[in-house]
Amino acid sequence: MSDSKADETDDERRKRGMSPDPILPGQKPPKIVVPKPVAISFWLWILAGVVLVAGQIALLVLKDELTEGILKQIRENPVPGQPADPAQVASGVNTLLWMLFGGALTFAVLFALFAYKAREGTRSARTVLTVGAVFLVLVELLILRGSLNVFLLVSTLLVAIALVLMYLPSVSDHFPKVGRTLP
Repeated sequence: MSDSKADETDDERRKRGMSPDPILPGQKPPKIVVPKPVAISFWLWILAGVVLVAGQIALLVLKDELTEGILKQIRENPVPGQPADPAQVASGVNTLLWMLFGGALTFAVLFALFAYKAREGTRSARTVLTVGAVFLVLVELLILRGSLNVFLLVSTLLVAIALVLMYLPSVSDHFPKVGRTLP
């Protein structure tokens, strides 16, 4: 190995598609300089996950009011041949809310994990976060378009801002494109 390649930083090695130098026992890992927009984006992803989970907790707390509202709508607009059984409606609402809570918790954990990896400069983590953000927006627009879930709206706004910060031209060097060579 030549002297010029031996003196490369980990960022320079990553730009060439190589892994960072291994860290030997007793050595301290090199400090990664995270651009400010990426650092802000990381905390926005964390906050978006927390807001998502908080929104689902709020819905679980308001479960009885939601169930009563649904029962009221069913009584006002009955479907012929399908009587409204309050126990079934309550069970369905309960199941749905717990499933939504599990989904929100999963999203929060994935946002935190991939935001952490993106903060380290992993380009594929940024891509996964982009897909997650698109999925969140699609859920809001296509599935929950009639609901006024403030928590979901705030979370989506935070995700959109975090995503924009990760794609600013000033941070493109933090996410190096790894060149591929064919055999």
